[in-house]
Amino acid sequence: MFLDTVLVRNPELAEAAAVLHDKGAIPPDTYVIDRDTVEANAELLAGEARRLGLSLWFVVKQLGRNPELIRAVARHLPEAAAIDAPEARALHSAGARPGNVGHLVQVPRRALPEVLAWRPAAVTVFDADNARAVSAEAVRQNIVQDVLVRLEAAPESVYPGQDGGVPLQQLDAFAAEAEALPGIRIAGVTGFPCVLCDPRTGTPQPTATFALLRKAHAQLTGRGHTDLKLSAPSATCVASLPLLAEFGATHGEPGHALTGTTPLHAVDQDQPERPAYVYVTEVSHTLADGRPALHGGGFYPRADIRDALLYRTGTRLRVQDMPAENIDYYRLLSAPAPGQTNAGESAPADVRAGDTAVLAFRTQIFVTRSNVAVVSGLSSGAPKLTGLYEPLGGTL
Repeated sequence: MFLDTVLVRNPELAEAAAVLHDKGAIPPDTYVIDRDTVEANAELLAGEARRLGLSLWFVVKQLGRNPELIRAVARHLPEAAAIDAPEARALHSAGARPGNVGHLVQVPRRALPEVLAWRPAAVTVFDADNARAVSAEAVRQNIVQDVLVRLEAAPESVYPGQDGGVPLQQLDAFAAEAEALPGIRIAGVTGFPCVLCDPRTGTPQPTATFALLRKAHAQLTGRGHTDLKLSAPSATCVASLPLLAEFGATHGEPGHALTGTTPLHAVDQDQPERPAYVYVTEVSHTLADGRPALHGGGFYPRADIRDALLYRTGTRLRVQDMPAENIDYYRLLSAPAPGQTNAGESAPADVRAGDTAVLAFRTQIFVTRSNVAVVSGLSSGAPKLTGLYEPLGGTL
């Protein structure tokens, strides 16, 4: 999905990743992330957000909750949105300030004492039961916690497994109960997804859920609430920030923009954010019919994977589809076509066990079993491996 973009916009990353694996410095099934580019993308986002009067809470689930990368991003975007309590802990440990906690995943009851002690800017609540729990813990800590009301998403834009939220028609009843709770203050609204990229052009467009948030914001304003936040996550990038500002959002939540891997970046190589990661693995074996098998572990089902570049020969082979319900022990490539040659040679294309393969596709590293290698110094011609990590941020 992003291999061509990486080879055009950040070829040094592809080369460095392949060399690291070829020399044995990193194992197969490793995402190699360019720390300098991640930080540069964060700086771009921060600058555009300031220009438009927006605030940004960054997200790191797609980066494997990596402490080195969290610190790099937080130098420009100091507040983060944690999708769940483990991510909140990783962000807190790495020094990022807690912005929005509990969206997409509600804070478990037994984690509330820890999370509220960090004094997050906002805690998202999906219903009155969660609002009561946050209020009770806030009272115990002698604080008043700002909460964002998660709106139930429009049916046409909700993702399976991300159900929940206050229906717009029940917002007044929810607000009346929340207003009586001593430990919380209604500070705004949020929902997901609020922006999606057109599948053909990649253009960011507001969803029906975004429209619901605007109505909810107006409804709460009519009840007397002031200085309300409207956080509109999904596809937050430099290109979509003007849309957020135009439609009344106060906050965005960039994730894939930090690595230049939103759907827009897949179709438009001229976007300001540069691609910042590749996936490296190796050929495990070749089937009797000539199809090479790659070691798996990081092939995210929604990745739209297309090609693999074999480093030794420069050959590109198509990545074959695999049902999402299957475990990715391996991923098959198409066999070299009859007459296909190695890049720049007349010799027939050949594939050997152990050959390094470089791929680039959309992922969520925190749900893989992959390693994460962080590199720096690519732009200066002095690449350096600065750390090797587990997919949830632990050091290897």
